[in-house]
Amino acid sequence: MEGVRQKSWFGRNWPWIIPVGGCLTVILLFVLGIGTVFFGVSKMFTSSTPYEYAMQSAKNNSNVIAILGEPIDADGIISGNISLNNDDGKADFKIPIKGPKGKARIVVIGTKTYGEWAYEALYVLIKETREEINLLDKSLEGI
Repeated sequence: MEGVRQKSWFGRNWPWIIPVGGCLTVILLFVLGIGTVFFGVSKMFTSSTPYEYAMQSAKNNSNVIAILGEPIDADGIISGNISLNNDDGKADFKIPIKGPKGKARIVVIGTKTYGEWAYEALYVLIKETREEINLLDKSLEGI
């Protein structure tokens, strides 16, 4: 009596491996693509002059420090837009921030002309009280 030779695992299962493997590959590539786009956009915001200026202004403002505490860090996804075209550009975005005592958002609205940024609005909006702290008016900054 001859023994019955069984097919290999792949030989028995190839009809469902290829479609499932193909679908998983497409899904994985899609997720990686979305992640790459998200990382690129986030990096564009965080390396921009308006973002750096806004974060530095908030971290150095005594009124913001008094309300949020120290350290003040970015806290989440930036919303809005920034467009740059050589020496010109526009920025209109919000940066979520937090400190040990609370959360807030920095609102940035500015225009870049001939390589120089001019800010129309730059303020911190405190989440709990809806208070606005103007970061452009240095005379309002506490001691």
